[in-house]
Amino acid sequence: MTRKAAPQRSTPQPRTRTVYARRRAVVGLVGFVLLGLALALVVGMVVRWWEGSGIATFPSPQDGCVATVGGQSATLDLEQSYNAAIIAGVAVQRGLPPRAVSIAFATALQESGLRNLDHGDRDSVGLFQQRPSQGWGTVAQIMVPQYSAGKFYDALVRIANWQTRDITEVAQAVQRSGVPDGYRKHVERAKVLASALSGETAAAFTCLATQPRAADSSGYAALLKATYGGTAPGTLVEGPPARVDVTVAADATVWSVAAASQAWASAFGVTRIAAAERSWHPSTTDLPLWASASATPAAARTVSVTFG
Repeated sequence: MTRKAAPQRSTPQPRTRTVYARRRAVVGLVGFVLLGLALALVVGMVVRWWEGSGIATFPSPQDGCVATVGGQSATLDLEQSYNAAIIAGVAVQRGLPPRAVSIAFATALQESGLRNLDHGDRDSVGLFQQRPSQGWGTVAQIMVPQYSAGKFYDALVRIANWQTRDITEVAQAVQRSGVPDGYRKHVERAKVLASALSGETAAAFTCLATQPRAADSSGYAALLKATYGGTAPGTLVEGPPARVDVTVAADATVWSVAAASQAWASAFGVTRIAAAERSWHPSTTDLPLWASASATPAAARTVSVTFG
């Protein structure tokens, strides 16, 4: 019998090779994209965890402050915290509720990033980017945080139903911004900060400062008076160490003053804050927390701030 010749394998034609090459390229590209998406997801999860953790927010030795309310955290750097405490204190002085502070924070975060800017769009300046040409005051006046916050609240309380309307709508009614919906992305953060700095939530604020300044009890007392007025009168007690005792009429004001004192601690060399039966000591390495007072607790509705 005659053997049949073994079938020969056909050599792929150039067109077939091109198709195979294209398929391999597509598969490789898809794999690369999927890997990139997976990495992005992991990074996103880490960032969300990092931002949501009150303790992990500031890996030592990075300066800054954190407010933690109802399991949610909001962070600020020291400059922002200094200004935010003034905005909240002016509201407390005027007897305005935390919602007013939330609206003010959402506005200032959008307009200036909570920084007292000496420039802006056209003639806008200050924390709220208020314009002298629009009747907000002189540049010198607006650059004083207590003044600019007061002018903001003056305008706020004239807005109909500001206590219940959407915060973004109210902020826009005050500011008349060219980006009317810009405040919305700051609302949740603003609420957390407002609750802590207005004193609505007790012991909800803390700061880390790696390079605090020298003790300045007189400077602290002057800022306290300019911000809170007669709502939180301070009595300067000569040291050493120097101390300012602040006696107030409401529990919420106790914790507003305590939070402001933390925000201002690095600027004035604060070494201890006592409020109710708790105490707070600043740290240059770890984010400090409120603890049970180890020494004699402050008198009822008194915040005792020690320097040096």
